[in-house]
Amino acid sequence: MECKLAVSLMHDYLDDDLSKEQQIELKAHLLTCLDCRMQFKELERTDMLMFSLTHHASAAPFELTHRIMSAIPQQKKQQLWVKWVKRHPAITAAAIFLMVMLFSTVSFWDQDGQLVVKGNDLEQVIIEGDTVIVPAGRSISGNLTVENGKTQIYGDVKGNLTVIDGSLYQASTAHISGQVKSIDQAVDWIWYKISNIFSDVAYR
Repeated sequence: MECKLAVSLMHDYLDDDLSKEQQIELKAHLLTCLDCRMQFKELERTDMLMFSLTHHASAAPFELTHRIMSAIPQQKKQQLWVKWVKRHPAITAAAIFLMVMLFSTVSFWDQDGQLVVKGNDLEQVIIEGDTVIVPAGRSISGNLTVENGKTQIYGDVKGNLTVIDGSLYQASTAHISGQVKSIDQAVDWIWYKISNIFSDVAYR
């Protein structure tokens, strides 16, 4: 498989749009190509970040909009601000993206830590305190998302498993057919995205 084809398939893989044969071919290529493997990891990290932002974007939309609008200069200074924006469009776009990302992430990580479980076949799941258990011999059809809790998988998950701000234990009897995502360490993510954005701007 050529690297160009592998890169085009990465996005479809993260969106669960690849056939089993294509998934196998892509995974085989990633095992042998370091550059493609690094690029896939970057795409996967970005995908996890965007999932966490969109997953919690509805938490405080009014507050987020209010904070962004409050940061815009008043009418007297608006002409200078508009001129600066026109001269530096790339930096302006990066700054707006950073502002939205920071406010969304802070809102997400400041929540009360209540356990949230989403997915299909939740009657197959056992919840003990803050621990979500998929027992051996039981199967969940579709994706499973666990937020602010401990996840223990002994049975089958026929889809993606996403653990947000929690821990995951996967027994030897477990089988997860989709992707396993663990989203945490918000501060590290913020600095990672900041460094990437300013690196891209610097090279333009």
